[in-house]
Amino acid sequence: MSSDIALSRLLQNVLKSDSERLIFSSGTLEQVRDEVSEVYKPHHLDLKEKGSELDTRMHSVALGNVYFNRLKYGADVIIDPGCLEQFYLIQMPVAGQAKIYSGENAIYTNKDIASVLNPSDPLTMDWSKDCDQLMFKIDKQSLELVCSQVLGRSLREPLRFKPDMHWYQNPVWRNMMIYLAHLLHDLPSVTTQSTISHQLEQLIINTLLSIHPHNYTDALNEPVRTLAPRHVKKVEEYIEAHADEALSPAKLANIAGVSVRTLYAGFKDFRHISPMEYLRTVRLQRAREDLLKQNPNISITDIAIRWGFTHMGRFSQEYARLFGERPSDTKRR
Repeated sequence: MSSDIALSRLLQNVLKSDSERLIFSSGTLEQVRDEVSEVYKPHHLDLKEKGSELDTRMHSVALGNVYFNRLKYGADVIIDPGCLEQFYLIQMPVAGQAKIYSGENAIYTNKDIASVLNPSDPLTMDWSKDCDQLMFKIDKQSLELVCSQVLGRSLREPLRFKPDMHWYQNPVWRNMMIYLAHLLHDLPSVTTQSTISHQLEQLIINTLLSIHPHNYTDALNEPVRTLAPRHVKKVEEYIEAHADEALSPAKLANIAGVSVRTLYAGFKDFRHISPMEYLRTVRLQRAREDLLKQNPNISITDIAIRWGFTHMGRFSQEYARLFGERPSDTKRR
């Protein structure tokens, strides 16, 4: 049996034969919409041909903050979830095809081409009756955290991937899928072990960041440079510990024991940003942490002022550029 045929058969059976991972099976439009919404997000779902019947099945397994799902509607459908907001979505057809409209991009997917969908892009999808997809739902914060850790610095803008992936032909992605398929088939209980689930989550995230183009690819592929000088690290550490204090370039340079010019040159050469940009990013991250605490007694304005942002319009704009949503969206969620 050729390796392509063996892989095809292996993927055809991923999750599908596991009744314990069956989330639901239904032919009712309202139930299908509600069940899929529970796993992903509320959305519009419509039959392309009135009078046709659904035969929907969905399987799912949690791998840390990544959900590995399989979904087939069994009818030609139009799906409109709007923006995904809090997760990235990779869709890999093992049968049939789908037309994906993500932002300004149109992706035509099949068993060779997958869609890689970013959280902030408006999304609509047109699935064929026989479309049967393996899907990774990846938590936005988890993915961007790993990216920032690999970079060694905070992300200055939301992580965005190229919208199409030749998943079936990429040897690294193929071998990862083979490994996951064998593992889930041979050891179904492995996902109940939190340490292993976390390792599988990290495997998927790091593989995606490594093999699929995104707006930080060039930065991740830069040759390893000499470690940043001590004065750069010292200022970074000070900013992390004192981000809520009034900090100026002169004060940071004095703390580092260098001139302002030397401090800026060190950050430019080794961090590709200025020390004040680094400070602003840290403050935005701290503001986000406060917003996510959902304290009803603290307003967005209070949080912004606490972290040094006195111009609310500029704060909202910079926050949205970094995190892909407005501060009010974060607090409301």
